[in-house]
Amino acid sequence: MCTNYRVPDRQLFSEYYGVPPPIGEWRDEVYKDYFAPIIRRDGEGRRSDLASFGMVPREKIPPGVKVFDTMNARAETVGEKRSFSSAWKKQQLCLIPTQVFFEPDYETGKAVRWAIGMASGEPFAIAGLWREWEGEGGPRFSFTMLTLNADHHPLMKRFHKPGSEKRSVVIIKPADYDDWLGARSTDEARSFISLPDVAIMNADAQPKPATQN
Repeated sequence: MCTNYRVPDRQLFSEYYGVPPPIGEWRDEVYKDYFAPIIRRDGEGRRSDLASFGMVPREKIPPGVKVFDTMNARAETVGEKRSFSSAWKKQQLCLIPTQVFFEPDYETGKAVRWAIGMASGEPFAIAGLWREWEGEGGPRFSFTMLTLNADHHPLMKRFHKPGSEKRSVVIIKPADYDDWLGARSTDEARSFISLPDVAIMNADAQPKPATQN
């Protein structure tokens, strides 16, 4: 699962995603409940919005209910889980602009933070779902990342605790951006869901900055 990633530079946004960045501020590195850009379908085109990371924001969890995480949605069961099924069945699909995402590697015997991205160094987009909430001042959005089992993926199987299931985010190819956003059925959306091609990826150790959460 991915719970921390870095958003591309604003100057690269329009070049790589074909739409201006949303109005507003966000941090370079995104964690749970942080606001970050997403790209959604807008008529025949694309639009960008700010949304909070996690399909169910902490503020929307009722008092007395144990806090749960919804930053990632398992693609295998996304249509069955209450937090995600409505958005999935309504095809509320989005692209999550990403420079790198971070995962823990335990090969040394302790957790080491690694950054994973494109071998080219270029930004990319993770497949996601979005949801609209009523908030102060009007509608607000939240989002989640789609993930797949990666127990046998040459790169992604290296991350997370020993003995735990290995999972990977789903990366949408640039040529498929509009087709993904405009998918007309869950079956069509599933045709874009696959593990990333290891040949185009790069990963290296990147310690967590002392100033980060």
